[in-house]
Amino acid sequence: MTTIVAAGVSGSDPLVNTGVFALFVAITLFVVYRASSRNSSTSDYYAAGSVFTGRQNGIALSGDFLSAASFLGIAGAIAIHGYDGFLYSIGFLVAWLVDLLLIAELLRNTGRFTMGDVLSFRMKQRPVRAAAATSTLVISFFYMLAQMAGAGGLVALLLDIRGGFMQALVIGVVGLIMVLYVLVGGMKGTTWVQIIKAAILILSAALMTVFLLGKFGFSFSNLLSAAAEKSPMGERLLEPGGQYGATGTSKLDFVSLAVALVLGAAALPHVLMRFYTVPNSREARRSVVWATACMFVFYLCTLVIGFGAAALVGPDEIKGAPGGENSAAPLLALHIGGTLLLGIVSAVAFATILAVVAGLTITASASFAHDVYANIFKRGKADPSREVRVARLTAVAVGVLAIAGGILANGQNVAFLVALAFAVAASANLSTLLYTLFWKRFNTTGTLWAIYGGLIACLVLVFFSPVVSGFPDSIIKNVDFHWFPLKNPGLASIPFSFLCGFLGTMFSRSKADPELQAEMEVRSLTGIGS
Repeated sequence: MTTIVAAGVSGSDPLVNTGVFALFVAITLFVVYRASSRNSSTSDYYAAGSVFTGRQNGIALSGDFLSAASFLGIAGAIAIHGYDGFLYSIGFLVAWLVDLLLIAELLRNTGRFTMGDVLSFRMKQRPVRAAAATSTLVISFFYMLAQMAGAGGLVALLLDIRGGFMQALVIGVVGLIMVLYVLVGGMKGTTWVQIIKAAILILSAALMTVFLLGKFGFSFSNLLSAAAEKSPMGERLLEPGGQYGATGTSKLDFVSLAVALVLGAAALPHVLMRFYTVPNSREARRSVVWATACMFVFYLCTLVIGFGAAALVGPDEIKGAPGGENSAAPLLALHIGGTLLLGIVSAVAFATILAVVAGLTITASASFAHDVYANIFKRGKADPSREVRVARLTAVAVGVLAIAGGILANGQNVAFLVALAFAVAASANLSTLLYTLFWKRFNTTGTLWAIYGGLIACLVLVFFSPVVSGFPDSIIKNVDFHWFPLKNPGLASIPFSFLCGFLGTMFSRSKADPELQAEMEVRSLTGIGS
């Protein structure tokens, strides 16, 4: 079967694939260059001068959020595991309600550029900003791993590259283009790339959905029946429990995954930073509404694309292809639209990876430059042009790390890697954000305990989980040192973070500053002084 797949994929034209992708890169680099005319101040570089409307920022938010996991990973998970694969889509979508109801407006009113601004507002500045920057950099790195792994798998499929060196080379090229976006365009250029990418991605998914439904007489039931017939799971493809549910541990794994997905989005630093690109909290709320609407349409399309891949391509062909599960959507494009559609879909997937990694890079570089360099090293008295320069240098360093990590993580399911990033985000950031915004007694000790406690617990549990060792699909093969049974640690690490924040606050001798707390409450609710 693998030889059939290789022949089928190499039957696609690498020149068409590369040409479509090169055209996208050329257009977006031109847009980034035009948008970068004013990038001298920190406000321009980090927050695009807060000039975007709620609609524009909402579309950019969906572009930032709809990653390689959404397009490649979820389609593959649905094609192989059926109903249980679609749970990723539901988790990613429902997560935005937490942002809309609890985070977006208050965060926009309280901070300036980064999550550290909010967490340190009424706490001791230096230790809290250091902790916020640490969690931001770790989460951004985890999320980048997924995107870079997706890039490697995609190119392996397009050009039928099976050698590790060539895949590593491609991951390096993706990393370089991404760093170029950030260096040239700052937040304004990156935002326009994300708007363009979101529009192309949703349009491509919608067109594939219409093509697919047309092949089955515009009957979703016919499509599901064909998918069940071709899958070795049969009718169980359409029922819960295909991936999570065979044992008690896998049911717990499902609950842990769901908790991480729903709570993680509200704590992702690159999502939170986007709320500062709009002028006020009303536009921040509109951003979330527009982002949710865009993603609702997209995730409905992934349901059809995933089951369509199961029906027309088949699980054996998907698993045998270079890139494994992540190759379901491109292979489906080859089956229904030939070489040209494969080239377009693959270019869209590449654009997705580039735009998301650019967003992550600017977030990580802003966190280091603004929280660590300007407010810890320079104690809030940094020269703005020097701060932007430090941010650009950090972007290069982050890009190099992302390339190295992507080479190591190549071959993992990208949706699964993103779910791990969500778990780290919810464990390290969510408890501190909610406590800071809503609990008057919360203090510096509680903040540090919650961030470091949640972050360390999550990383330790991941390291000693089946993800890293003990199973054929683990990162380190032929070794077994796992003792934590769940693949996603969210069920344990997220409550632990809330507990750490509570205990740190209760046992600390230092008290919260009532004046700063009152100022923060007024500012977060009204926007006065923001």
